Amino acid sequence: MKTTLSDLVIAFLDLLEAEGRTLRDSALRLGWGLGLVLLAMLTGLVAMGFFLWGLYQYTLAWLSPPAAAMLMALLALILALLIGRLAMRCNR
Repeated sequence: MKTTLSDLVIAFLDLLEAEGRTLRDSALRLGWGLGLVLLAMLTGLVAMGFFLWGLYQYTLAWLSPPAAAMLMALLALILALLIGRLAMRCNR
């Protein structure tokens, strides 16, 4: 059986079509996954904000408003540093 040039071109184009479909499906899955990760990060950020706000409201019973705000800012800074260290450790 002899393979002609047109058979090779047709086979190559079929392969390109199949690879294009695979690439499209992979890109779609990646997009959905990235979108969901970003949504989870945004939800976590909002949750952390409400948590710190709740702690601020709780510490107002014992401290003045400026002192409670400074305490919450310090806690937020410590959390940010810990998350940054964790991110650096994961990227090694």
